[in-house]
Amino acid sequence: MYYSTLAILLVLLVPLCSFIYFFRPRNHHKNGRKHPPGPAPLPIIGNLHMLGNLPHQTLHHLGKKYGPIMSIKLGYVPTIVVSSPEAAEQFLKVHDLVFASRPNLQSTEYLTYSGKGLAFAHYGSYWRTARKLSTLHFLSASKIECFAPVRKEEVVSLVESVRKAVTAGETVDLSRKLGKVIEVMMCKLLFGQSMDDKFQFKPLVDETMLLAGVFNLSDYLPFLAPLDLQGYRRRLKRTSNGLHAIFDKMVDEHQQGTYAKEQKPYTDFFHVLVSLLDTPMNPNDEEQQYIIGRENIKAIMVDMVAASFDTTATAIEWTLAELLRHPSVMVALQQELERIVGRHRMVEESDLPKLAYLDMVIKESLRLHPVAPLLIPRESTEDITIDGYFIPKKSRILVNVWSIGRDHKVWSNNAEEFFPERFKDSNIDLRGHDFQLIPFGSGRRGCPGMQLGLTTMRLIIAQLVHCFDWELPDGMLPNELDMTEKFGLSLPRANHLLANPTYRLVG
Repeated sequence: MYYSTLAILLVLLVPLCSFIYFFRPRNHHKNGRKHPPGPAPLPIIGNLHMLGNLPHQTLHHLGKKYGPIMSIKLGYVPTIVVSSPEAAEQFLKVHDLVFASRPNLQSTEYLTYSGKGLAFAHYGSYWRTARKLSTLHFLSASKIECFAPVRKEEVVSLVESVRKAVTAGETVDLSRKLGKVIEVMMCKLLFGQSMDDKFQFKPLVDETMLLAGVFNLSDYLPFLAPLDLQGYRRRLKRTSNGLHAIFDKMVDEHQQGTYAKEQKPYTDFFHVLVSLLDTPMNPNDEEQQYIIGRENIKAIMVDMVAASFDTTATAIEWTLAELLRHPSVMVALQQELERIVGRHRMVEESDLPKLAYLDMVIKESLRLHPVAPLLIPRESTEDITIDGYFIPKKSRILVNVWSIGRDHKVWSNNAEEFFPERFKDSNIDLRGHDFQLIPFGSGRRGCPGMQLGLTTMRLIIAQLVHCFDWELPDGMLPNELDMTEKFGLSLPRANHLLANPTYRLVG
């Protein structure tokens, strides 16, 4: 898709580009101000032709040449690529307010009614209100604790499912099983029920994460939008219509009193939002009275479903893949679990704070395989100068956390290796305070669902490693496991992860 679209684009634009190139002004600095270094852009298309199928890797290699604050041109959009901890701190902490907003994207227009959700909303009072509402009713520490019985129930179900595969001598598709258990778990937390027989969320969520992360020509060359050269607008319409139809039906069922919920010790988030329909989102603020309408509910739920279904499963899958590639690390983790938990029972959530090596394994996995390799794009709200470089208003900001995780200045010469012990006796955290490791972002726009995601991730990994020994199928050697990435807003594996389990608990 990428190369065929690029070929069409070049055929259309090369003659015009050539003319403009030879007659363009040669002054590199705007009003004498120094811009960050970067590769020379072509007229009109800028550096779009350079991105390839895995843009985070391309930008990583370009950053090595041009520096940790690099300037590129994506069509008409000036773009700054940040790829070092020091630079990330400048953009996400020191000058966080200037870079706290989001750009207008075609995906946002279709999926979340031009940013009425949470992740892609422009910075301002609406975003603050939506984030507060979501945190209070879904992502707070007390809510996450209330969800513990649901997590336990679904993880036990996952273990039993794998045990059946052991008995049958079957190879387990871990990608499929992880996707399913996360989907069921999050449906219960978000909607109060499993959606197995009612709605098929997973294909829509996968398409949402892809379309929200791709480099859509319509976002960078608006005059090409009517042509829809990549077919993304058609796919966005189809995906958004599918998601919005599901949520419309669920809202109708709520209002008609026919919505069936499982009995849970908490009120699900969707029920909370529907109960607030047509009421002020922030009743205590007389100046900013946002009314919760259907579009607000659907936009917020698109964000919640997409983030909660996809990111956690992807992070778990990469971690298990690295453990399969490094049997000695798997054994070390199992030894810690035996020491803390023993071989006679499953892991409980109360065990998780004691599992120091598990935390090191997860940090190392998220260092090498951040779920959102370029985070969610930000946009500057004013002209600013950082480290002597002029950053104009309306610049797109891409923080390449994939590249930061491979910075040899930070992680030494073995930065490309999976080596959890590098975090032993280290104070580096992954919650956004230490910019060497920011898989969840940082600052105002850091991921609000981080704690829920980490709790779920820790429990599932610990349980699968504790309850089972794992081997690659068909005699595959660890170094033969395919680790190819598939780019989108998140960064899933290109191919499913398959493994053969053996049950290892006693009794």
